[in-house]
Amino acid sequence: MSVWTPIPTSAATWLGIPFNGRVPILNKDMTLCISLSARPSNNGTRFHNHLYEQLNLNWIYKAFAPTNLEQAIAGVRGLGIRGCAISMPYKEDVIALVDEMDPSAKAIDSVNTIVNTDGRLKAYNTDYTAIEQLLATNKVPTSYSVLVQGAGGMAKATVAALRDAGFADVTVIARNEVAGRALADQYGFRWQEALDGGTADLIINVTPIGMAGGAEADALSFPQEAIDAAQVVFDVVALPAETPLIKAARAAGKPVITGAEVATIQALEQFVLYTGVRPTAGQVRAAEEFMRAQ
Repeated sequence: MSVWTPIPTSAATWLGIPFNGRVPILNKDMTLCISLSARPSNNGTRFHNHLYEQLNLNWIYKAFAPTNLEQAIAGVRGLGIRGCAISMPYKEDVIALVDEMDPSAKAIDSVNTIVNTDGRLKAYNTDYTAIEQLLATNKVPTSYSVLVQGAGGMAKATVAALRDAGFADVTVIARNEVAGRALADQYGFRWQEALDGGTADLIINVTPIGMAGGAEADALSFPQEAIDAAQVVFDVVALPAETPLIKAARAAGKPVITGAEVATIQALEQFVLYTGVRPTAGQVRAAEEFMRAQ
């Protein structure tokens, strides 16, 4: 059982980080999970730690920006860190550093989750699950034409989910011809280097454009004419929850699917892989609300 200590609720933050009134007391038996990202956010930290508290688990979750990926993964193995979330730009580079690839990661050569069992590292991909579920729950017609901007690890999960859901008219937009063409060819889709005025029923941003803290944080990943022509706008960027693309789509009256929704589903599946516990729908909603209230 976790041991938690009350903190005066009049304080707005603890060590500069928003909290819900209590923080865990670290102890030698505590299980550690982490995330590795070039630009860490508090999303996973808040989501996982809130669930640990709700479920009385003696666990803690911490985000890191590694300066050396190989050393970071060696630390996961050597320190007995139970779980490790992998974000951009490490989803492909980490493959060479694990012992086993689950089919969810092997099928698309992209990793977003590592589970450490007695020093053996097994890689998974829960991004695919999130994309698949959101396309289904939002009832996006598979007859829609689709533009996917990006060709990295998250793009692989997205394109694979589109193919498996039955979408046929898909174009991958990527400046890197080698990566973009390879991704499109693998799933029987088209590649082009730039949008060049193109439009589609469903537009999906799978690049860092619009991500908080980046050089293009205030930029639109698709031009306004593509937004206006779309039937559904999907941005996988989770931070901020309302990216420039999502804001522009809402202003244009378009249905949207957000990166915050992706983050919730993929984080939930990571939580289950790490702990072996599946929270109730109510517990997940509470953790999601806490995650978004930062």
